[in-house]
Amino acid sequence: MPSQTRGVVLKILSTLAFAAMVTLIKLVSAAIPPGEVLFARAAFGTLPVLVWLAVRGELPSGLVTSKPLGHVRRAVVGTISMFCWFASLAYLPLPDTTAINYSSPLFGVIFAALILRETVRLYRWSAVAIGFLGVLIVLSEHVGGFATAGPGQAIGAAFSLASAIFAALAMVTVRELTRSEGTGAIVFYFSSAAACFALFTIPFGWVVPTPAEAAILVTAGLFGGVGQVLMTEAYRHAEASVVAPFDYANMIWIVAISYLVFGDVPSLAVALGSAIVIGSGIFVMWRERRLGRASAAREAAPR
Repeated sequence: MPSQTRGVVLKILSTLAFAAMVTLIKLVSAAIPPGEVLFARAAFGTLPVLVWLAVRGELPSGLVTSKPLGHVRRAVVGTISMFCWFASLAYLPLPDTTAINYSSPLFGVIFAALILRETVRLYRWSAVAIGFLGVLIVLSEHVGGFATAGPGQAIGAAFSLASAIFAALAMVTVRELTRSEGTGAIVFYFSSAAACFALFTIPFGWVVPTPAEAAILVTAGLFGGVGQVLMTEAYRHAEASVVAPFDYANMIWIVAISYLVFGDVPSLAVALGSAIVIGSGIFVMWRERRLGRASAAREAAPR
């Protein structure tokens, strides 16, 4: 199998793993507090990562770091994002919260310009603006306009949007870390720190899960770790610009699982908004790929 094809297949498999993870979390979100869910996802998610590093012969060398404070910054914003995401699952159907979370790359363009001082030109700013129009359409389903649901869904929408914003901040910190840190170290230290941060939510009402709930939490964590490994391997075999758009395949699994397991069907507003957000996100990725190739060509040109 060609390397590029292998990368795409691994990326699609990672979206399946993440869809399974979020479905399991949705099943217990009404009974288990988000901080407790976060702990399970982070703690048990480290196991597949450690196995992966061991198989590659990168344990413990793969955990060596020269930027401990950078990992702390990444862990803080990443943990907040994950907490908000899990909290939103208690209020919103899976397709809705997934659609809002897809705005993360759009926020990423903004933060890359503001924090990393990257040059963002008219095409990408236009895509970001159109993408946010799609986000507003999805949000209108829960906070006004087309809204038919109760106030709980507005809370869920706010959590989901906050998750997207902090996820974009997390990706900015990851891009900084990748200049000197290995993927294994970035993933491991984030998961470990997130599990520690989650312990601070114990006073806010952790519960003793039933055996079935405990099994679901452990399995969700393992799926999350496996998804992380598959995604990492995908980027090892193919260019990010080739692999990244397939992240949106996750919406296919989410819609199917949401209907089969929970009986949820996306509304017209959510379907339309999702299409706009996904289209804008793919355009941003395509544009970044074009710019990357143009920059590489200029670097390689004789002088």
